[in-house]
Amino acid sequence: MTAVLLTAVYSYILGSIPFGYLLVQAFQGRDIRTTGSGNIGATNVARASPVLGAMTLTLDAFKGLGAVLLTEKLFPHQVVLATLAGFMAISGHVFPIWLRFRGGKGVATGLGSFVVLVPKTVLVMVGIFFAIFVALRYVSLASILTVGLFPLVAWVLNRCDAPPQMLALLAASSLLIIAKHHANIRRLLAHTEPRFRWGRG
Repeated sequence: MTAVLLTAVYSYILGSIPFGYLLVQAFQGRDIRTTGSGNIGATNVARASPVLGAMTLTLDAFKGLGAVLLTEKLFPHQVVLATLAGFMAISGHVFPIWLRFRGGKGVATGLGSFVVLVPKTVLVMVGIFFAIFVALRYVSLASILTVGLFPLVAWVLNRCDAPPQMLALLAASSLLIIAKHHANIRRLLAHTEPRFRWGRG
């Protein structure tokens, strides 16, 4: 129980660091939550500055990566704990205590954690994401469909090795990310979701 609590706490805190908000504040002197979609994630930051967007994507991914790697170091061979670390890092990004629990959508942080936990699955999902994105230029739709398929692909590729608790936590991570896209889903259904365009800066 102590290991579970410790893992949950440090993973949440690491995941809750709002890099998108901090980078835009530091380099442009403004609050990213007041521009574009109002989200602190890489997609909205990239609309203001592709460079800052790329930095946000990388740093947000490293939050999930770092949480999982730290757990593997502290608790070797505890794959369920490592998966819990990924889930809590995503939760921290989505609900950061520093921004009144209003954060990003968790895609990059999830990617960072999943690449350690189920690397073969991530390779497949990255291909699916880019195929959808290039074809339709909807980041949100590509993210939702990719994350929605993720638990199924993870189960197919890892069912012989992954314990049920791990697969359940991966599915919970996917559901959390999809739930955070609720506004995008409404706009997609209403045909009012904007296609992605690079900004300048």
